[in-house]
Amino acid sequence: MKTAREESEDAADAEGAAKRQNLDQSSPQLAFENPLLPLASYDDDEEVEERRDGDMATDVNDGKMEGINALIEDEYDDEDDEESRSGQGRRSRSTEVRRDCPYLDTVNRQVLDFDFEKFCSVSLSNLNVYACLVCGKYFQGRGPKSHAYTHSLEAGHHVYINLCTEKVYCLPDGYEVIDPSLDDIRHVLNPRFSRENVIQIDQNRQWSRALDGSDYLPGMVGLNNIKETDFVNVTIQSLMRVTPLRNFFLIPENYAHCKSQLVHRFGELTRKIWHARNFKGQVSPHEFLQAVMKASGKTYRIGAQSDPVRFISWLLQTLHRDLRRSKKGSSIIHQCFQGELEVVKEIHSKHIGEIKENGDNGNDGGNEAGNAFLETSKMPFLMLGLDLPPPPLFKDIMEKNIIPQVPLFNILKKFDGETVIEVVRPDTARMRYRVTKLPQYLILHMLRFTRNNFFVEKNPTLVNFPVKNLELKDYIPLPAPKDNEKLRSKYDLIANIVHDGKPGGGSYRVFVQRKSEELWYEMQDLHVSETLPQMVALSEAYMQIYEQQQ
Repeated sequence: MKTAREESEDAADAEGAAKRQNLDQSSPQLAFENPLLPLASYDDDEEVEERRDGDMATDVNDGKMEGINALIEDEYDDEDDEESRSGQGRRSRSTEVRRDCPYLDTVNRQVLDFDFEKFCSVSLSNLNVYACLVCGKYFQGRGPKSHAYTHSLEAGHHVYINLCTEKVYCLPDGYEVIDPSLDDIRHVLNPRFSRENVIQIDQNRQWSRALDGSDYLPGMVGLNNIKETDFVNVTIQSLMRVTPLRNFFLIPENYAHCKSQLVHRFGELTRKIWHARNFKGQVSPHEFLQAVMKASGKTYRIGAQSDPVRFISWLLQTLHRDLRRSKKGSSIIHQCFQGELEVVKEIHSKHIGEIKENGDNGNDGGNEAGNAFLETSKMPFLMLGLDLPPPPLFKDIMEKNIIPQVPLFNILKKFDGETVIEVVRPDTARMRYRVTKLPQYLILHMLRFTRNNFFVEKNPTLVNFPVKNLELKDYIPLPAPKDNEKLRSKYDLIANIVHDGKPGGGSYRVFVQRKSEELWYEMQDLHVSETLPQMVALSEAYMQIYEQQQ
């Protein structure tokens, strides 16, 4: 015989088991299993209890489903949403706001570094991540069972900032801190530029001071070489001198419509390089490199040296594709760098039959000229490749290699419309090139590296080029300007990338110009030093960016 108390307990247990079974049947299954979820909860325990009590008391058909969905969503959503949730059977929760936090003096700005990926140091998740402003580490959540809450109890670190919302909280108390002294941290986390700041950025000659007392010039900061990433650093430093491109990426609203991580990471890196209130005098492109590895399918990755010419070509094409609003739309990339070539392809008569056998009718925009077939087409370009003369095979009387020199104007004759270039791929033909449209920013690439059957060779020929006033119309024919337009064919050098060392290895450095003072700086990873314009012209130029004079 059971007593009345035992019978009531059995009835309560049976009712609880039935409710749990109903909840299990109505609970949606997650699309993935996260082994860390049983170990840590990123909600407040009080809110969870309120949610459970409310769900049990609401209607069986509606309340249970909505309550369970809300429970799953809140495991991953930010807890800072303070809207009323009474429709889901829960009481609304408000976070206390205080202006007199006693722990603000423990904030250590020396250890804060927001250049790295926003991942929790324990769970390795990028959802709802907070940075400890005392030690600089990243933790997920701020509820009583979260990693940030546990860290606050174990280490005695109490001030945390949400890396997404930029709100500051004190743990374990859980209240939000409102204090203007924290604004400088928010500016470093997410640098901001107004359109007025962007317009005046090239007139700024003022140096900035980092927390360690070192001085740096905004826009002339060094970039960390994480591992064999100097080819990325010189490319970024060169593109930072392209004024319209830089101004476009300094304002996030210009590309808010774009969903590409590469675009947004490039914009963040641009803002950090030109920010005048950084805590340190250099920037780490870690987040940008992670986006590059993902977008390129690890073609360009940390720890593997690559070619800056190939990288800038891939980067510009990818940014253009991600930024354009339609398939044939334009972008800031094409507005800055795109020009046009007229290509005349001359095929000898003995090769015409082979081409026709391969399915080409041989009459697409072409005509017969004697025993040759001419095909004329227009081709857009972002970069022009210049052929260097082969180096001499013999040594001089001092048993040293002779390093030849060639004027830039000589190798530019490739695009005069008369010089014939012999090609064998995809078909044996004679090519002639003529520039029909000049871009606002002209990228030139010296073809220094050639691959034979055994190894890669480097051509050491020096190219003599002007740093200012490169007049193209004196050396290559240019199209006549339209009515009421002026022919702009004069260019100034703004960036010059140099390769040092042997082919297949070595390192890259870049010479860039600071417009506000018209001074030249040599930049190699973290090393930044002022140099003379004459030293720029003495280097083995590999890739150059010229700006059109207006």
